[in-house]
Amino acid sequence: MGAADADIMTTLEAPPLEPETQSGDPRWVRPSVAALLIATGVLYLWGLGAQGWANDFYSAAVQAGTKSWKAFFFGSSDSANFITVDKPPASLWVMEISARIFGVNSWSILVPQALAGVAAVGLLYLTIKRWFGAVAGLIAGAAMALTPVGVLMFRYNNPDALLVLLMVAAAYAVTRAIEDGKTKWLVWAGVFLGFGFLTKMLQALIVLPVFALAYLVAGPPKLGKRMWQLLIGGGALIVAMGWWIAVVELWPKDSRPYIGGSTDNSVLDLVFGYNGFGRLTGNETGSVVGGGGPGQAGAWGPTGWTRMFNSSWGGQSSWLIPAALLFGAVGLVIAGRAGRLDRMRAAIIIWGGWLFVTGAVFSLGEGIIHEYYSVALAPAIGALVGIGVTMMWTIRRLWWSRAIMASAVVLSAWWAYVLLNRTPDWNPWIRIAILAAAGMAIVGLAIGHEATVWAMGAAAVVGLIGPAAYSLETVANASSNGGAIPTAGPMVPGARFGPGGRPGGFPGLPGVTDGNGLPNFPGLPDFPGLPDFPGLPDFPGLPGVRPGGAGGPGGLLNAGAPSAEVVQFLKDGKAGYTYALATIGANRAAGYQLATDDPVMAIGGFNGTDEWPTLAGFQQMVANGAIHYFVASGGMGGPGGGNNTSSTSGQISSWVAATFQTVTVGSETFYDLTSLLQ
Repeated sequence: MGAADADIMTTLEAPPLEPETQSGDPRWVRPSVAALLIATGVLYLWGLGAQGWANDFYSAAVQAGTKSWKAFFFGSSDSANFITVDKPPASLWVMEISARIFGVNSWSILVPQALAGVAAVGLLYLTIKRWFGAVAGLIAGAAMALTPVGVLMFRYNNPDALLVLLMVAAAYAVTRAIEDGKTKWLVWAGVFLGFGFLTKMLQALIVLPVFALAYLVAGPPKLGKRMWQLLIGGGALIVAMGWWIAVVELWPKDSRPYIGGSTDNSVLDLVFGYNGFGRLTGNETGSVVGGGGPGQAGAWGPTGWTRMFNSSWGGQSSWLIPAALLFGAVGLVIAGRAGRLDRMRAAIIIWGGWLFVTGAVFSLGEGIIHEYYSVALAPAIGALVGIGVTMMWTIRRLWWSRAIMASAVVLSAWWAYVLLNRTPDWNPWIRIAILAAAGMAIVGLAIGHEATVWAMGAAAVVGLIGPAAYSLETVANASSNGGAIPTAGPMVPGARFGPGGRPGGFPGLPGVTDGNGLPNFPGLPDFPGLPDFPGLPDFPGLPGVRPGGAGGPGGLLNAGAPSAEVVQFLKDGKAGYTYALATIGANRAAGYQLATDDPVMAIGGFNGTDEWPTLAGFQQMVANGAIHYFVASGGMGGPGGGNNTSSTSGQISSWVAATFQTVTVGSETFYDLTSLLQ
């Protein structure tokens, strides 16, 4: 290492020259951390009840888990244990424990998610602070807390909130292991990632190679011991994620629910198929709609390295990605000739590797993928920005350090302007404020000396005002977010989906803009914003559109809410039956189940495409008097939806329609499975 490099590294590692408390922190640290966590909690909890059940699919499973311990353990969609959700149950366990204590309601379900977000922000602060100081930790925490998709998902009941918390916890454990070389921290990292696997399967393991590489490079012990320690940590990972799989696989299949999303009632098939490699290749049995192939726009949008920045994904989490990548590259250069134990290099491997590898998987995956997945990028983005800003600030006397900070400001301002310009009529003053703040920051950095202080304040405005505005928009419109594919921020022209899973638009429809890869329906009337309209027909192949809202049935990705008349009808029809109702697709079933507080059979699972039950099996259940009513549609059921007679759900629908009489209640029509056609 040269003299200049050594001077830089010495400066970076110098302790803060601030008055300290007995804990060793400057006096301003604790109030600042408290303010960060309190503000984050307010942001994540404010108006939380407005989201209702949020994702009805998971809320119905929570309801089931409060009524049956078997449903709790397996993650069943209903308390009679017909079929499970298409994810492992760890995130459900947290919500179900809360709901068992406080009752089944939107607050008991969603508050644990918000608290997981606050905990993740706090844990990220602690992790970054250990090596780079309190300022770096605060910047990292603030950047993560204000990431729009983070504000969305930490107020939602999808598994992603718990997943992110467990991944940050694993990164903290790896950081501690690199500090002292103790095996216990690698064991903890394995446990956290193992439970992350039980939250969302293989997505939790995307960062595993990165974490292992960081310890292999920078762990204090000799190479041989480092390798053995990693093997022990890997063993802890296998135990933490494998115990539940082993129990489910060994449990008699006729005594447990069908594994939703699998093709053979096996968790292993779910792990490696629908929730595994199929997400990368697009070869997913049971997928709603296939991917578009390399670089093509299928139902999940075009693949490629720019996916995270397109109209669908960009506003969710990409605001500070350009600056994060710049700081990561600079950090590697600075640490280039440092010793093996250099913490700058180790940190860039952990957080830069997390951002790059996870972003690459999301960008290139051809299977089912949703914009809200990008919440997994938020901790890495925040960490890199926090590390980079403090790194450059520490050596701000050097002209090239200020030039890099100015470059980060320019990149952030330019990208924020591009993102905001996609909705030109939405708060246009924000773009002006960003450009003005960017100009002030650049001038201040060019002047240097005392001007650098106010320049950094202006830079903070550049980096955070855009995502903060998107985040506040997400909170303000919480009531519009619902269903299986929520998005943060305002409706963006060209996006696949808008808030609440509403399509971003279709060419040829007045008032609705173009959607990425989704079909066009030129004959439909003008529905600005696509609200719910009771009585609208189903549109097979159009994810997210439901045929009715309050008082109407749901669709593939939104549950809908039955009328009070229908609810009473189904409750009256429950006596003596395991299921008062069966329908195709778990989301539609969830709407009826949450309203009646009774189990509803979700034929075909989430998409209606699982081959469960078979036609013969369903006929036997009807003959045994297990099901009273059937309502058609609601899921895909393979190509053509529930009317596709080549699919199991289609066969069941056809048999029911040809065999049983109908009963009309309000605007809905049910088949009475106890009344044969004459």
